[in-house]
Amino acid sequence: MNGADVRKMIRMRRLRDRFLSADLFGEAAWDILLDLMAARIEGTQVAVSSLCIAAAVLPTTALRAIRGMTERGLFLRVSDAHDKRRIFIQLSDATADAMRGYLSAVKQQGAVFA
Repeated sequence: MNGADVRKMIRMRRLRDRFLSADLFGEAAWDILLDLMAARIEGTQVAVSSLCIAAAVLPTTALRAIRGMTERGLFLRVSDAHDKRRIFIQLSDATADAMRGYLSAVKQQGAVFA
């Protein structure tokens, strides 16, 4: 599983939203997890504001999901060394391992999903 594979999943989810109302699925947390996994593989940092956009929901909904997953230990908050006002979010090692295992299993099955 590489960053391009994860980004493809994200694009497929947005494609689904063009045909079916996105509010049917309510999966902001999953969109956030996918975005953070792709960023981890690619070695990039993701700001909270970017995650809110990636979640494709209202910012308050995304922030609530981010806060909940951070409190549960799935995410880590990291201060930007150059701008103390900005916070990056990243997957905890355990969450990254779980995501890697799941995404690899999906790929091994040849499954395509959105």
